[in-house]
Amino acid sequence: MDYSQIKSAAAFLQGKLSAKPAVGLILGSGLGVLADEVENEVKIPYSEIPGFPVSTVEGHAGQFVFGELNGVQVAVMQGRFHFYEGYAMDKVTFPVRVMKELGMGTLFVTNAAGGINESFSPGDLMLISDHINNMGTNPLLGPNDSQLGARFPDMSEAYSKELRKIARDVAKSINITVQEGVYVGNPGPVYETPAEIRMFRILGGDAVGMSTVPEVIVARHAGMKVLGISCISNMAAGILDQPLSHTEVIETTEKVKTTFLRYVKELVQTIGQK
Repeated sequence: MDYSQIKSAAAFLQGKLSAKPAVGLILGSGLGVLADEVENEVKIPYSEIPGFPVSTVEGHAGQFVFGELNGVQVAVMQGRFHFYEGYAMDKVTFPVRVMKELGMGTLFVTNAAGGINESFSPGDLMLISDHINNMGTNPLLGPNDSQLGARFPDMSEAYSKELRKIARDVAKSINITVQEGVYVGNPGPVYETPAEIRMFRILGGDAVGMSTVPEVIVARHAGMKVLGISCISNMAAGILDQPLSHTEVIETTEKVKTTFLRYVKELVQTIGQK
């Protein structure tokens, strides 16, 4: 990753902003509605930002939204980039580098995921406690720029214990039930086979999706604290005797959006005040 490209994109965005964002959020499939809650917003399409790719997936708007969420200055990615779209890993994770360059130390990542844990139900929210990288590659491959992070970053606490405790406390305070578990990141774009889901369950996976892992690896490389939330949009292959579709993912996230919005807004406010 060329540091000059990161600085160029960050400088472009800084020129559009009157306030410095404290928290970055990446919104997954069907969850971009959260960006509509941002006040005094500045919307910047990815296509206008130097070095940015463009989101091509249904349910991903493809823009940055800057402004206030419950009184906290945020930068919201309304739509993310996926390895399966054909982007190199440095492009998938480029926005995280730019958010760090803009001064953000905390990153929220959200996604729609298939439930592997059979005690989960579609519509559940799951705090990500850890992940399994099954992407077949890593965004940190290649030469390391020490300005961006250490050559061999520690991943023993990829998802902040401190932020997860706050997230559990906030859920309890507003009477929302949340699950907690391990997210398996696959390259996609195919959904998994029933045999693969049985394998992931044996390996300790609780939910599966096609994103998040690259962004989190880069965020930790950059020294950011990460909180991850999966919306269990469907049960993974072989658990229920029915085919999987992206339409079902969007329909489920639409049903839980009120709970999701309330929860994340409370989380941003609580964490932003610390």
